[in-house]
Amino acid sequence: MTKDHGPSIKDDEQYEELRKEGMSKKKAARIANDPDSGKKGGKADKYEERTKEELYQQAKKVGVEGRSKMTKDELIEALRNS
Repeated sequence: MTKDHGPSIKDDEQYEELRKEGMSKKKAARIANDPDSGKKGGKADKYEERTKEELYQQAKKVGVEGRSKMTKDELIEALRNS
């Protein structure tokens, strides 16, 4: 049976599965609370195909620290590791 993680987690089952896979609480919560996270389709552009500004905005959205001083390659690495 899935635990109830309170109102801050919208999809408790997905959250628990992500935590079992070793994901941090913060990242698992972010994914479990995103209504589009369970959808597949592969329609997003690869990071390398995005502009630095698009990468910066994504980094801002997910809370990457130090993003304003990062190069495009550093933003890509930070996003992949967040």
